[in-house]
Amino acid sequence: MSSRHKAAAKERKAREEQARLTQQAAARSRRRWQIVMYAASAALVALVGYAAVFTLIHSGSTSAEASASASATATATEDEIETATGWGASPSPPPTGMAEDKTWTATISTNLGDIVVELDGEEAPQAVASFLALAEDGFYESTECHRLTTSGIYVLQCGDPLGTGAGGPSYRFGPIENAPEDGVYAAGTLAMARTSSSASDAETAASSMGSQFFIVYEDSEIPDDDAGGYTVFGRVVSGLGIVESVAEAGTITGDTDGRPALSVIVNEVSVS
Repeated sequence: MSSRHKAAAKERKAREEQARLTQQAAARSRRRWQIVMYAASAALVALVGYAAVFTLIHSGSTSAEASASASATATATEDEIETATGWGASPSPPPTGMAEDKTWTATISTNLGDIVVELDGEEAPQAVASFLALAEDGFYESTECHRLTTSGIYVLQCGDPLGTGAGGPSYRFGPIENAPEDGVYAAGTLAMARTSSSASDAETAASSMGSQFFIVYEDSEIPDDDAGGYTVFGRVVSGLGIVESVAEAGTITGDTDGRPALSVIVNEVSVS
């Protein structure tokens, strides 16, 4: 190779390396901006007194039950949070027609094993359509189940890309679907988390669902708040023992409501 060709090749390689570094810097900048925006939203919520975190507990709960996940410390690092794409970045939720009024089977693959669930597209088309769309986009990949409750109600809460209780897609949806009339959520129930409500913001709370969901591992009575109950969109058909083992390990603080001591990472959600 001539010296001229060598110089040209060297220059081309330098340009490619610079372009790669520029792309990486841009990606880091986008991730930092996303983190800042989530933090700013959380701060604004705290100032106006409205709980924008997704909590399945209403304001009338006991103190043990009402420990909000807003107080959880963020564990996701900058490199672990990617800029939302696809449905995660959409301002509008997926159309309910995606649920096709049928039963779907989804496998929630975690670091502890697979949890297989059936999704009820007939009774909860909004929630199922959202779950299907986000799963297909890989929205749930590498997310941590951030909340465990072990008294009064018995649930493991997952689906937040930030792992704090404040994350989710750009859209929100509602109203509530398929909530049990008696307020009893049987073991194995798969339901959507949402904000709690008072009479003044009941409509907003009923339409505050996003990506976060909870798995009931022991029969739980969760009284309605002013918005109503909680959307039940499926049930666990295998793997509930994984959630039970997480519950047995308790929370990292030993409290009855907090981050699980036994970390649960959702690696992937696949649907058939």
